[in-house]
Amino acid sequence: MDSEELANWRKAGKVAAQALQYGKTLIKPGASMREVCDKVDARILELGARPAWPTQVGCNDVAAHHTPDPDDDSVFKDELVCLDVGAHVDGFVGDNALTVDLSGKYSDFVKAAKEAMEKAAKLVAPGAEISEIAKTIQETIQSYDLQPIRNLSGHHISQWVIHDSPSIPNVAAKDLGVLETGRVLAIEPFCTDGKGLIYEQEQANLFAFQQKKPVRSQYAREVLQFIEKEYKDLPFTTRWLSAKFGVGKTNLALRDLLQADILHSYPPLVEQAGGMVAVHENTLLVTEKGHEWLTKAD
Repeated sequence: MDSEELANWRKAGKVAAQALQYGKTLIKPGASMREVCDKVDARILELGARPAWPTQVGCNDVAAHHTPDPDDDSVFKDELVCLDVGAHVDGFVGDNALTVDLSGKYSDFVKAAKEAMEKAAKLVAPGAEISEIAKTIQETIQSYDLQPIRNLSGHHISQWVIHDSPSIPNVAAKDLGVLETGRVLAIEPFCTDGKGLIYEQEQANLFAFQQKKPVRSQYAREVLQFIEKEYKDLPFTTRWLSAKFGVGKTNLALRDLLQADILHSYPPLVEQAGGMVAVHENTLLVTEKGHEWLTKAD
């Protein structure tokens, strides 16, 4: 990693952390979910980076991949809210998340996810066994009489690649490999009082470019050209495209691009038994002496 790359990682992480903390202050009963997400995305731009994906807010049993549609007038209520924010500088990504308990009933969920993340982070160093990190996450969450979500995990990050290998599971497993100096990873514990598994809902409004193919529709070609230029391989949402092209044109283009298998969709991830979900995530760099937190707000 050269000095310019390191500077980009650090800036992306700092901006992501500041935007996450800003978003936390906006999540209040009665606040518009769509406006909160738009304000966080705008703050990332103001701070000199770009959103690595649309800001996401998952409530109660929704773990991830939920962001409001252009016409979504939902407001926050007395619920458990997972806030996921990412920023990038030339494809170098800062990835972080936290949970806000608006109900006052789920403080243990918030504590369990955060403590699991912090204890796991202390183990990050060159040669550290990923299996030990995963075991620590699981044991910490279970000490709160909650369950880790087994089919969600942390991950390594590379330029323009948010979910790179190897993954950082939230449950113990063998032969997961070791951490290497110079790699960037996101530790992302999810906890629940449900089954400990998520499923994908059918309707998605988060997408990413997948592969180049010919498409007949002029609308689709125009929107695809914009997607490739603006987002490259990173996720985007209908709300962003609608602000540029309008709702009708956006929906027609997305339909054609999805049918042609040009885009990949990311449906909301929901706990299988309807259990409440909390998350806490940070991005770290593995250094020769141990690790550096990239997503820590000042």
